[in-house]
Amino acid sequence: MADEIETIAANLPRLKDLSTVTENAARRLKRGNPAFAADLAIAVHRRYGSKADGKWQYRSLLDQLLRLLTTTPGRANLEQTLRLVALTDAGKSKRDSAYVASLLADAHAPRDLALVFTGGSSQARASEELRACLAHELLLRGVNVTAEPGMARWTNSPHWRYHPLGRLPLSLAAFEECPDLPSYSASGGSWSVPYGDATDGPQAVRKSASPHPTATETTTESAAKSISAAVSNWSMESNGQVEARTFALPEPLPPEAVPATLDSLPLDSFKAPSAGNRPALYRCSATAAWRQLFAAASQGGAYNEGLRGAYGRLAAWQSLAALSGVPEHASSEEIEQAALACDWYSFGAGTKWFYNVMWDIGLVAVTPDGRRLAVLAATDTD
Repeated sequence: MADEIETIAANLPRLKDLSTVTENAARRLKRGNPAFAADLAIAVHRRYGSKADGKWQYRSLLDQLLRLLTTTPGRANLEQTLRLVALTDAGKSKRDSAYVASLLADAHAPRDLALVFTGGSSQARASEELRACLAHELLLRGVNVTAEPGMARWTNSPHWRYHPLGRLPLSLAAFEECPDLPSYSASGGSWSVPYGDATDGPQAVRKSASPHPTATETTTESAAKSISAAVSNWSMESNGQVEARTFALPEPLPPEAVPATLDSLPLDSFKAPSAGNRPALYRCSATAAWRQLFAAASQGGAYNEGLRGAYGRLAAWQSLAALSGVPEHASSEEIEQAALACDWYSFGAGTKWFYNVMWDIGLVAVTPDGRRLAVLAATDTD
């Protein structure tokens, strides 16, 4: 088998189609030989890893072999996945670890995934980054990682709490209901798209004819960055644009005055293209707001793949916290309480600012005292 693997690796740059190679690996996996796929990936990496520029076959084959192993349940397949990740580029970066964790969490039972947290051979030991990402991927799928046998010791230990993901609670907040998560196969994946009007609450808010308070813009660079955390990948890695702004109000803002107040603000995303064509404004819940933020961060926009579940969750919390007006270093408990106490609104892509393709978000948060209003609008296109 070693000679066969070396021959495939040597001929890889000359291949126009990888299907014969991947089908061979899939057949062997089905017969109970997952080591072939891992050995082939490792051999290809050793030959081309530092010289892979311009060799699409290298990156494509490595990804296909990784997906083949990660999406096929079974402890033996998991062990070979960890070998592949430990000895190739598939586990080197934060983004790679997030990708592997998402694949594993979708396909493997928690009792098998305990191996990731408890060790393994020296050639198949998971990194702390992979463990941190996997803990949150499983949490998002309803697994109690702090009580799951094999995971509890690692997730309850204090040593990893300095990790960026350690800022997040290891239990789902009240607003983290039914997160939209991908479903993977060896050949692809699927996602739901929860954008547009978040109409899980009452009907559209009707504008009051009564006067509304004059708002003063309070947007800072730091606040805009934090509010935009969940959609920054749309503007930085795709074709998206984002508007994130905050306003102070001299007196409490009643719900019926929110549409008129938004009309009065210098918001590019809320400006109407013509008289009588304004975006509808809906009351929504913190859950609906978080669901859109999480999907935007984890799935990405038109031309990128997003942050996956773990870091997507972190970015969604950052945006939700900033929209809710909590201090930068607030605890997860304080963020949850503030988000649930705010009044939330969603507005659709009814203006020319939005691309009106598929990726459109319009969210408004008003604090319980009615004195602060925050807006996040984002849109992306292919």
